[in-house]
Amino acid sequence: MPSPALTLDSSGKTATLRLSGDLVTKSLGMIETAFEQVTTSQPLILDLGALDSLDTGGALLILTLKSRLEAEGASVTLTGANGDQQALLDTVSAAMPAEEGLEEPPRGFIPWLTHVGEFTAGAGASLRSLMTFFGLTLHRFARMLIQPRRLRTAALFSQMQEVGLNAVPIIALMGFLIGVVLAFQGATQLRQFGAEVFVVDLISISILRELGILLTAIIVAGRSGSAFTASIGSMKVREEIDAMRTLGLDPIDVLVLPRVMALIIMLPVLGFIANVSGLFGGALMSWIDLGVSPGMFVTRLHENTDIWHLAVGMIKAPFFAVVIGIVSCWRAMQVKGSSDSVGRETTASVVQSIFLVIALDAAFSIFFSNVGV
Repeated sequence: MPSPALTLDSSGKTATLRLSGDLVTKSLGMIETAFEQVTTSQPLILDLGALDSLDTGGALLILTLKSRLEAEGASVTLTGANGDQQALLDTVSAAMPAEEGLEEPPRGFIPWLTHVGEFTAGAGASLRSLMTFFGLTLHRFARMLIQPRRLRTAALFSQMQEVGLNAVPIIALMGFLIGVVLAFQGATQLRQFGAEVFVVDLISISILRELGILLTAIIVAGRSGSAFTASIGSMKVREEIDAMRTLGLDPIDVLVLPRVMALIIMLPVLGFIANVSGLFGGALMSWIDLGVSPGMFVTRLHENTDIWHLAVGMIKAPFFAVVIGIVSCWRAMQVKGSSDSVGRETTASVVQSIFLVIALDAAFSIFFSNVGV
């Protein structure tokens, strides 16, 4: 079989590209690179007179070259093809897909209503999936209480270290800075009324009741929740979760329960650390900016801050932990296909966890206000 070859003659005003040999699918690998390197700004004649044989693959290669050069502004003419070759070229040309532009999205009330309906249906399906996952996790937790040997203590303590101990520095720094900011801003406003001493009440109630645990939960959702989704999602992409099921291991027992339980145990501890750091930062700033001594700060804190302010924040902590743990692990189980899906689900996990934590905090605020706490 004669090897395919091409010769480009661009000495005149019109360039000529002569093709010879057998331009068939079996031999295209020897000449594809040469076709890709052909470029000219002159009018070009594609001379097929020396071709011994041509099949569909060779015809597609010729027509692709012709289309590319015409797109670059060159005029291309095919010559020298016999009747059978010309018929094959015409057939392949007719079968080549035409390049289409981007289709504009439909406009109007009906398309908008369709979009709203699809979004609502998708949200409903996601909610059902989340509730199913939550119920499955509760079932496994109840089974673990009945059969404590199912608890994977090594995984639990490992997650407690990652979620809790390793997060102490950032949580303490966050709480300290929040206390400093509250004291500084509160002092600026209260000084106008000569009520600087009430800055202690502002700091203590704000941090103990709301900001300490809420901001802690947000940081944990961004730090640990995203890590849960990324790690479990990567395992699903690599089919490790399918391998677990094949080995008779329950992914909920192995992967989800240790993470959720670690959050339930450690989030109240982190919230308490944030509260202490916030009060310390507020006391330091009050001493520097307002002259409220540490002794006076502690006295006002003891006299005017009810223990329920601390209890309200601590009561909310386990519920925030369940929300973060369930949403992040559920999102990990929705990963499909590739690493791009891991990134999308991790982003969705953080956004949804933070949104639900804030919504739950608002619900708790309304509840405690109605019961007079």
